[in-house]
Amino acid sequence: MARAATTSDAFNAIAEPQRRQILVLLRDGERPVTELAQDLGMSQPQASKHLRVLREVGLVRVREAGKQRLYDLDARGLRPVHEWVGGFERFWNAAFGRLDEYVQELKQERQKGPQDE
Repeated sequence: MARAATTSDAFNAIAEPQRRQILVLLRDGERPVTELAQDLGMSQPQASKHLRVLREVGLVRVREAGKQRLYDLDARGLRPVHEWVGGFERFWNAAFGRLDEYVQELKQERQKGPQDE
């Protein structure tokens, strides 16, 4: 079965763990492809392929600096991912809120002790 194109959107691009790691490395600023490849333990051509995908979906920018190509994070491309994940954040906040209420009830019951019942 043929693989789906990974360049269609940010979701598909970041589904690949090594691409997510590249984005993490680029959070600290602009880096050359050779440095990224070394930090990821991959060849420069492999890193370049991942960077191409990230560039095509708008997650990284590239600029020429002499013979080097420097890559930089463009986090604006992550907005759809952030918005989608935000819905789950609300879910977890509500779940943790219910858990906190339950824990508070248990604490109150313990403080009453068996003699109060």
